[in-house]
Amino acid sequence: MKTIRRVFRLASVLATVVAALLLVVATASGPRAAVGGIDDAADALRDGPVYVDPRARDVLPPSAAESLENRIERADKPVLVAVLPADGDFDRQTLLRDLRTETGITGVYAVALGDRFDAGADRQVMPRNAVQNVVGAVERAHPGDPRAMVTDFADQAIEQANGVAPAAWDGGGAGEDGGRTGGGTGAILTLGILVLLAAGSAFLVSRGGRRRRERQDRAGLERLRPVVDEDITAFGEELGRIGFDPVAARATGVGPGDTAPAGSAADASAGEAAGQNADAAREDYARALDAYENAKSTMASARRPQDVQRVSEALADGRFALATLEARLRGEPLPERRPPCFFDPRHGPSVEDVEWAPPGGTRRTVPVCAADATRLADGEDPSVREVGTPQGPRPYWEAGPVYAPWAAGYFGGALLPGLLMGTMLGSALGGPNAWGADGGDFSGGDFSGGDFDGRDFGGGFGDGGGGFGGGDFGGGGF
Repeated sequence: MKTIRRVFRLASVLATVVAALLLVVATASGPRAAVGGIDDAADALRDGPVYVDPRARDVLPPSAAESLENRIERADKPVLVAVLPADGDFDRQTLLRDLRTETGITGVYAVALGDRFDAGADRQVMPRNAVQNVVGAVERAHPGDPRAMVTDFADQAIEQANGVAPAAWDGGGAGEDGGRTGGGTGAILTLGILVLLAAGSAFLVSRGGRRRRERQDRAGLERLRPVVDEDITAFGEELGRIGFDPVAARATGVGPGDTAPAGSAADASAGEAAGQNADAAREDYARALDAYENAKSTMASARRPQDVQRVSEALADGRFALATLEARLRGEPLPERRPPCFFDPRHGPSVEDVEWAPPGGTRRTVPVCAADATRLADGEDPSVREVGTPQGPRPYWEAGPVYAPWAAGYFGGALLPGLLMGTMLGSALGGPNAWGADGGDFSGGDFSGGDFDGRDFGGGFGDGGGGFGGGDFGGGGF
């Protein structure tokens, strides 16, 4: 019976697909809209990385378009290129924003419009400053040569862009006209082949989506791995530095020292207290050691960036246990449980909250360690944790949303948005799934539709230049 039900379900899917294909074939023989325009460009870019309007073939000939497309696809990066004619079909002031909206793909968009060039990008894929600098460089290097500008920019964007290519590009290819293949007899034959493959299409689509997500997860995890490994190594060094011996502590006790005469009741009481303190110290050390081993094993088995949050949580627990152990060994008051130092969680638990503002940002209250509190009080810069980015070392809060799981493990979801407001990482933490696999935080290649920051795709292409968004994007302008 199960087999029969499967056959009926497949037959139903097949009938639906065939009906849709017959409708497409029927309409294909009727009048067709003129080639060109934003809609055609967006449709083509959803299927492949390069679109050349037929009226702009002299700018990027078919062979050059195919070569550029192959480079982008081999790199598996969300870089989209459109070569368009300078006519009334395109509004120079809104072209980039409109193209991004209609295409709906989170990525880097490079557009040649006649003999002019500009680009925009979702900031999680390529920061504004990077776009501005590359646009300016290619315009200065190739003035008046849109083909050279668009290919040079694309080549540099391939190296700098985050994320992976859309799954829909798999198996795509440029047509002979430098764009994507279109209608006619070839399309009808293709539709016929699709009919034969319809029964397995749902499976292939779901598998393609899983493979794409797996590629994204691997890429994000590899970006996080050096930072997490540094954290684990630093904590291991702290464990070694403290030099605590659980066996010796059991034998001798741990306390601030004996002050009563030997054999007296006070001496016995002090010895009992030292023994209790030794038991507590061993428990602190065991918790720190367990956290270290937990962090290592969790990272070794991690498969997604989200798994890193548990590593950070373990390290935060371990560092607090280590701080408590040190206080016991020194005979000092035990510390209260506080978040790690905001500037670098490797500094250990914070000791106070201070007012601080990032360069050009608003002031907020952040938890800091004693050393950074002293630096700030003396008018010095704090010791900030920097991580690697395509643009060089940057503070972790300006390095992109991929670091959200790492930071969430240290500071917790409720605390993070306030700490990171106005920063690049803070913009990724607004929703309930901010550091999850889905929802809100679209990475390169995701279909996000119209959900993007319009400032990343401001208007240009006008005489006199000025770049995007009133100065957010520079370069030579248009």
